[in-house]
Parts: sequence; structure tokens; C-alpha cells
Amino acid sequence: MPLTDPLAAALDAVPDPATGRGLVSSGRAGNPRQQGGRVDVVLDVSGLDAAQRARLEEEARRALMAIRGVAEVRVLQTAERAKGPRLLAVASGKGGVGKSTVSANLAVALARAGVRVGLVDADIYGPSQPRLLAAPAKPEAEAQKLHPVPTRFGFGLLSMGQLVDPGQAIAWRGPMAGNALAQLVDAHWGDAELLVVDLPPGTGDVQLSMIQKHKPAAAIIVSTPQDLALIDATRAIDLFNKASVPVLGLVENMAGYACPHCGEWSDPFGRGGAEAEAATRGLPLLARVPLAIGIREASDAGDPPAAGDGDAAAPFRSLADHVRGWLARD
Repeated sequence: MPLTDPLAAALDAVPDPATGRGLVSSGRAGNPRQQGGRVDVVLDVSGLDAAQRARLEEEARRALMAIRGVAEVRVLQTAERAKGPRLLAVASGKGGVGKSTVSANLAVALARAGVRVGLVDADIYGPSQPRLLAAPAKPEAEAQKLHPVPTRFGFGLLSMGQLVDPGQAIAWRGPMAGNALAQLVDAHWGDAELLVVDLPPGTGDVQLSMIQKHKPAAAIIVSTPQDLALIDATRAIDLFNKASVPVLGLVENMAGYACPHCGEWSDPFGRGGAEAEAATRGLPLLARVPLAIGIREASDAGDPPAAGDGDAAAPFRSLADHVRGWLARD
């Protein structure tokens, strides 16, 4: 069937070097996205050598620049990782939604369930995992690669928070942050089968570097129920969709509050917003985590609730079960 979008049609006129079919028809290119005079396109360059990748990017750029109204073309190359553990990105569209807490507790719950897991704190500018997991020690290096710092929860952690002095500002531009991320991912992870990657909020340089150099096998989106957080969460979903990274589902954090004195339930951030957004997009709601002072206190103390068996651990066990199901299917 002919493509009606002129941008997609222009890309599909460029042959896939592996199959000879058009880039869109073969799945090599996603549908281009235009904002004003700028067009963004994601190219899957798996299986191509460096010369083929460069030539394909140039041909795609030339085809799109020929379309009226296009003044700039940005090409993001992605490729499947050839070996090593799979990467599961935990992302959010905005800060302050509890993404790092969810990442830490997910890793703990997975380790307790027998998954060989590691945790990468990719929030280069605001690393928090060393405190959440009480693992502030500096990692050792061997053959120019880092060794993860062991945690008492049965898995290793790497974070910029272990490499800089406490309280030190990390004022790096995008390329430096991307290089730091590469050091955390390309480390001595041993027999780990899965790396949980705690991404920074938003859809900026670190996320793009992660997708381009270390394409995740899947992603989980964390949001609070309020409309503003959900608007930003949809941007994160859109980024992964454009890069052909499957989104496993959403986690609704701060989902209701039970008064510790009277037990009355209230919803300071709204109710069911993430669940409704997930349903709209055909995605599952993987877990609903309440707003509870016990989770905050345990996190500050480096004692994640998922390490215990109380009620606070239940949503994280549920989330881990979903991830284990995905690992078994994939």
C-alpha cells in the first residue's frame, strides 16, 4: 500500500542495504516526526558496518531534505546490543515522581526472585541510588572497565554518585554525560542477565545517548496520577516508540495516601490517571505504589521496602513479576 505521508514516502524510496526494500517498509526506519522545519527520524542500523551506517544516514537525510518545508534533519541511529545483559530502562517525563525509588525497589525485588540483575544509575546530574541502596563506595576498575559496587541485596550498582564527592555539582555538557553513561553500562557485570537503568527525567541528551549506543530491550514509565506528570510521561512513551523500544507499561507512584491516625484514604495527586493513560495507549498498569511515609523513611535509610515482606513491598513484587514474565517470553 502506498505511503500517504510525504516524509515516510521519501524515506521509503531509500533502499534498505540488507533487504533492498524501502526503509519504512522494511522496518529499518520509523515514521519521521516533524516540528516546524525540523524532522527527526530513527534508523535501526543493526547488522550494518560503519560505512553502511554513514551512507544510509546520508541518503535518509538527503531524501528528507528534498521535501518542501524541511530545513533540518536529525537522524538517531540505534542498534541491538550484540551481547551482554539486556537493558530495562526506567524512565519518566519529569522529575519528582519517584522513578529512582521504583528502580531501586524493582532491582531488589528481582534479585529476591532469583533474577541475576544489576542497577545502573544513569541520572548523571542527580544520582540517588548510592543513598537508596546504602552503597556509596567507589568502584574499582580493571582493564579500563569499572566493577560494580556490591550491595547487600545481592546485586551490583554503578552510579556517578560513587565517582564524585558527596554534594559535588556535575556541570557537564551532553557529550560528557553520554561518555559517563557508557562507562557505567560497559562495565564488568559478570553473569548479570538484566540491567535496570534508572534514567534521568525528561527526553534529553542522556536518553538519546542511551538509545543510540545502548538500545534498551524495553522500558517502564513511572508517573504520578496528576495531569501534569502524565503529559510529560506521554513524551517519554513517544520517545521510546519512535526508537522502537517496547514499553512494558506504566507504574503509578504516589497513588493515594492512607492517614496513619484514622486510616482515611485520600488522593492528593488525583486518582487513576496513570491507569487511564495506560488503557488509552493499550499498555498495562504494572503497579500502583501508594504515597507512604514508610517508603520515604526506608528509602532515606538505604533500606528499600522491597527487601522486606510488609505491605510496602507488595507493589514492587508485582512489578518484578511483570518483568520476570517479560524475561521469560522474550
